[in-house]
Amino acid sequence: MTLFPRMLVAAALSLAALGHAVAAPDASPQAAPQAAGKFPSKPMRIVVPFPAGGYSDALARLIATDMSSAFGQPVVVENRPGAGGNIGADIVAKSPADGHTLVMGTIGTQVVNPLIYRNIPYNATKDFSAVAFVADAETVLVVNPKVPATTLTQVVALAKTRPNEMTFASGGTGTTSQLAGELFQSTAHVSMTHVPYKGNVPALSDVVGGQVAMSFATLAPALPFIKGGQLVPIATLGKARAQALPNTPTLTEAGLPGVEVRNWTGVLAPGGTPLPIREKLAAQVDKTMQSPTVRTMLEAQGLTYTKMGPDAFDSFMRAESVKWKKVVEQANIKAD
Repeated sequence: MTLFPRMLVAAALSLAALGHAVAAPDASPQAAPQAAGKFPSKPMRIVVPFPAGGYSDALARLIATDMSSAFGQPVVVENRPGAGGNIGADIVAKSPADGHTLVMGTIGTQVVNPLIYRNIPYNATKDFSAVAFVADAETVLVVNPKVPATTLTQVVALAKTRPNEMTFASGGTGTTSQLAGELFQSTAHVSMTHVPYKGNVPALSDVVGGQVAMSFATLAPALPFIKGGQLVPIATLGKARAQALPNTPTLTEAGLPGVEVRNWTGVLAPGGTPLPIREKLAAQVDKTMQSPTVRTMLEAQGLTYTKMGPDAFDSFMRAESVKWKKVVEQANIKAD
């Protein structure tokens, strides 16, 4: 488990220990949708479509603890991993549209998976209703110290002089780290070789070891290697510089605009969940994420919170779908 998940999980468990008990969710069928004023009327659950220990899981536990306290109902976090997040997402897609079952959706489950899986069990647009954006993880372009490049200009020049010889590692097919690499290549007009791994940890390990030249890595797991001099940060892929790497420019600042990558997660409800209920949930998510303690923790680990309620989050996801569809089609990315 990386430093970031350890810190967030510890924080989540500490908050939970303050007296927010949890109970098993009520699996009985729900009647017609309720008015927001009467919501919630029974225990809630937040499905995390990934294993415990990741940042989506840790954030879900923080949110669940605060929701339980605010709403006076138990809120459990249920990890249902598998198929790149499709299994857990599908559970929520097929749940009653009453707001009592939520999912920590990601750029993967809501945008990329529908583009790269032939037989996805849900419709990401129709089967979910947006609640609130939660956070996005900073992405950073890092290279092995033996690569003769310490600036973006040098990286691009090296890639152009060695077509397809420069390698970049990713956490797997269709992951944000691959998408970032594909977008980088098309924007910079270079050709590199993608080396997929089963997870970000082995991908970073091989960049550190010199088996692969570079990676478009999530900042949190890369940060210890950067601080230890085992990886060289070239640029971050956000709109602004990462607070954890204030001296590292963004790609735009370094001379390559148009390669902004947001490895995001957010809360969604089953499709058709009434807007008043989703707005009530979104307001509570915002209270959690605006907490000074939580914001300081997120910033230190390379995550950013942007307030987006149901409408704004829905518009954001639609724009993301348009953006990444072009990248997926151009690179011919397929998961099955």
